Formats: sequence, C-alpha cells, structure tokens
Amino acid sequence: MLTEHFHNNHKDTGYYSNALRYVLNLENAASAFAEIKTWERYSETPLHSLDLIANDIGVKNIYYKDESSRFGLGSFKALGGTYGVLKFIHNALQKEIKNEVSIQDIHEGKYSEQISKYTVTTATDGNHGRSVAFGAKLFGCKCQIYIHSKVSSGRQKAMEALEATVIRTIGNYDESLQICIDDAKRNNWHVISDTSYKGYTKYPRYIMAGYNVMAEEIVGQLKDQPLPTHVFLQGGVGSFPGAICGYFWEKFPNKNIKFIVVESEHAPCLIRSAQNNQMTSVNIKKETMMAGLSCGEPSFLGWEILSKGVDDFITISDASVPESMRLLAKNKPSIEAGESSVAGLEGLMQAMNNKDVAEKIKLNSNSIVLLFGTEGATDPEIYDAIINAT
Repeated sequence: MLTEHFHNNHKDTGYYSNALRYVLNLENAASAFAEIKTWERYSETPLHSLDLIANDIGVKNIYYKDESSRFGLGSFKALGGTYGVLKFIHNALQKEIKNEVSIQDIHEGKYSEQISKYTVTTATDGNHGRSVAFGAKLFGCKCQIYIHSKVSSGRQKAMEALEATVIRTIGNYDESLQICIDDAKRNNWHVISDTSYKGYTKYPRYIMAGYNVMAEEIVGQLKDQPLPTHVFLQGGVGSFPGAICGYFWEKFPNKNIKFIVVESEHAPCLIRSAQNNQMTSVNIKKETMMAGLSCGEPSFLGWEILSKGVDDFITISDASVPESMRLLAKNKPSIEAGESSVAGLEGLMQAMNNKDVAEKIKLNSNSIVLLFGTEGATDPEIYDAIINAT
C-alpha cells in the first residue's frame, strides 16, 4: 500500500551544478568503474525487461537491474563498501609511507604487512557491512562491524564468514552507528560508512562513486534502446538514490528523467526532509521488513543531490512486499529479490494503482521505468520462508 506522496517543488530543472559535481561526478564514476571491473570476480549484472509485469500494470517497459549476484555477496553494496575500503587503504599507505603508492602494488600484496595493522569499521543492517568485510578480507586489513538488535542472525553469520568481528548493540541502526563512531575514535579504527555527516564525507563519496558501476553498466546495456522516463529508487540514508540520480542527471541533462524515491512508512527520513526542505531525522519506532531501508537519519551528501534532483517521494507499507518478491521469483527468468529489492517495484505498482499519484508523476502507458533489484537472498532463511509461504 502506498501510504504517502510528496512532490518536490524545490527540484532544480537546470544542469547538474558544480556544487553537486563536488559531491559526485561522472569522472568519479568512471574511475570507480575502471578499478572495480579489474577485480577477479567482477561481472556485469543483468538488466532484465519485465515485459509481462509492465503489460499488467500499464506501462510501456520496465528495466530491472538485478544485483542478486554481485561479487557473490548478493547486493549492490559490494560495489561501494569494497571500493571504499580500497581507497582508504591507498590513502592511508601514502600518508604512512610519504610516497606514491600504486593500486596495483596493493593488489599484488606489496604492502600487506602495513595493511594488516589497519582496522576498518562500520555500522550496518547487513549488506554494507558485508561489503566492508569483503573489502577488508580482499585487501588484507582487520574489520569490526556493528549491527543493531533487529539484524538477523543469518546476516551476522555472513559477515563473520568473511572474518569480520561483529558486535551487536541495543537500539536501531542510527544508534549502532554512533557507537561505531565513538569506538573508532577510541581505538584508532577507520570508519567506512555509506552515510555521510558534517565532518565525514570523504569515504561516502567514494562509496557513492562505486554504486555508479551499476549506472555505467546500464548505459552500456541499453545501447540503442530508449532511456527510462522514470527511475524508482530505494531510499535508505540517501546515498544510493543520490548516486544514481546524480549520474543520470549529469549524463543526460536534457532528457527530463523523473526520479522517485521510495521509502518504508516506518523510516520516512527523506520524505520528511523534502517536506521540511531541510535534512530531517525521524525516530524509528517499528522496524520495516525491508531492513536496508530502516534508516532514520539522511546522509548529508545524498541529501545534497536528492533535494535538488528528485521529483517525488513516496512511502510504502510492508504489506505487499512478500507478494512482490514471489512475483519476481515466478518471473521468466526467475529473479531472486530480497525484501529491500522490491521497494521500487512495489512503489511503481502502488503509484499506478493510485490515479491521482500516477497523473501527478506522469506515469502512463508511454512510461519506461528503471528499477534496481538491490539485493538477492541476503538472508536465505528469511527469503525461503517468504517465497514458500502460502
């Protein structure tokens, strides 16, 4: 059920500004893509056309970027967190050695002794922590992960399997992040967070650039096919939708692509920020089943782009999420979509079911929609229980 809609009257209809290019730009994205595609397990993830679903709901086409196989971690987060760890190691080595260090030398293990003394840390609902742990293992440093009380044991075990030390805290994601930050200061650990705040923006910028590997791949996959008219983006803290919105806005400034951010009704920090025309935090009183969207505080950098680039913000309930997951599982080809993965599809279907909202965001039979399947079965036990429920 679509629970709320807000049209952003503050959207900037002009070109992508230099102020926003400081946050993220096409050169950042190209650099991240050039590096990440050299990694051993890199392969392009599929861009499916959901023809039957598009026909059923009354839009022209739906592109679905399927991240369920990314680096074997089951989530797009593998792009950002892992790249963030590499950039930290590179910067830290150059500062320590006081000389130029090549990324190639890091890959070849030249500085393994120094790297082994570094500890990276982050707070997570699961997927970002898994990518940071993967990066730490890949490049040879230690890893300390903080999870809150509602994170599933399956997601905890996935991070521990990558040799991370996982600490479970009381409270929600935002509270676990504050504990992580405080402990990092005391222990000289290095925070690799996908959310940014005043005084902490360097690594979130790298992480957002890493996310745009997806955008780079999509542009190549579309080739001569028409660009999307609408892009539905999962909310969270805002780093992911900010990255994708910024990329397409800068690359295709004259195409008037409409960007719609989809949040859980239980974690509506971005729609509240849009309504107040300033960053606004919310207190999460109930956890959504879409764990990756359970964020109460917007990312400073993400919000910089979203406040000026997003057309509409909507919130959805958890009610139809399992049904959407099963719908994609029955698709041909079958698509493994975790709980957070279907937020965009659910937002699209609910918007099409609401004539007033569909009209306001110009969704109709001519619309070509881009969705992001941000995760697969990142907790197989939960996923199987949902898919097999009758």
